[in-house]
Amino acid sequence: MKEKDEYILISHGDGGIKTQELVEKIISKYIKNPVLDRFEDSAILHGCRQKLAFTTDSFVIDPIFFPGGDIGKLSVCGTINDLAASGAVPKYMSLSLILEEGLSLNSLEKIMKSIKLALSEAEADVLVVAGDTKVVNRGSADKIYINTSGIGIISQSRELSPSRIMPGDRIILTGSVADHGIAVLSSRKEFNFKTKLKSDCAPLNNLILESLSCSKNIHAARDATRGGLARVLIELARSSKHDFHINSSKIPVKKEARAICDFLGMDPLYIANEGKMVIFVTESDSRKVLDTVRKNRYGKDAEIIGFVEQKGSGNVILETVLGTNRILDLHYSEQLPRIC
Repeated sequence: MKEKDEYILISHGDGGIKTQELVEKIISKYIKNPVLDRFEDSAILHGCRQKLAFTTDSFVIDPIFFPGGDIGKLSVCGTINDLAASGAVPKYMSLSLILEEGLSLNSLEKIMKSIKLALSEAEADVLVVAGDTKVVNRGSADKIYINTSGIGIISQSRELSPSRIMPGDRIILTGSVADHGIAVLSSRKEFNFKTKLKSDCAPLNNLILESLSCSKNIHAARDATRGGLARVLIELARSSKHDFHINSSKIPVKKEARAICDFLGMDPLYIANEGKMVIFVTESDSRKVLDTVRKNRYGKDAEIIGFVEQKGSGNVILETVLGTNRILDLHYSEQLPRIC
């Protein structure tokens, strides 16, 4: 006999018995550790004498379940990857949930299981040490929103920053683009197409750590999430005040992803990814870093897609397959809203 599903009630967010049951029976069951188990207003973190990286992010993806992941996995990987991109080793996270009245407890449990699995896949002993849960009236939110913050430790020799990007640097992309955005799109009711593509959502902290271990000449990294590869390159070019020359034929795009983008009139360079990193490294070390990235399970399709030019004013110049050049620019709006 099928077990009867239960649902989130307004009382689950009022701080009483139902709140306690929700925390004890579902949430803390998957993220138990000595720091969090104290259930205090703030977490006291010991042993952090090195330089710290701190990040925060909110996740409102629609739908909350999609091929290759869900909002829970996304929240963990997104936070870990933001820390990794600064050269930090992820250590601590907060996890705050905004739940809509009527969300099934079964859905929440699936999401919490996914969070636990993603933390395990990161292989970094990342602890969720603080959190909060609120419930809003039906219609005041869309099922579930998640906010996370993360803290990581940076060694002096591993800090990564756009300010360190130098002329001559090679630009490595760790794999194919647009998979995540298309996988999410295929799950939306207003679109009617099937695809074998799955979200690339993955923790990239070890990929970056392995790269930093093989080279002291990595200058910057950034995960190519909302706005896709194009947005990341444009932002980094502008902040570093260098021109980037990108060879479009070197950018990995799966045939199915390109075909779907062509059909829908979308540019794969502007579609979000959740498991791809852009790395800037000196030309002399670029090949060994590329080889190291390719040995990681999340970087097997990595390519050197371009270089930083000697002169320029912060443009991204894309060399097309026809041999012509065009300058990439930011779009006025996202091709795919609520993609993360």
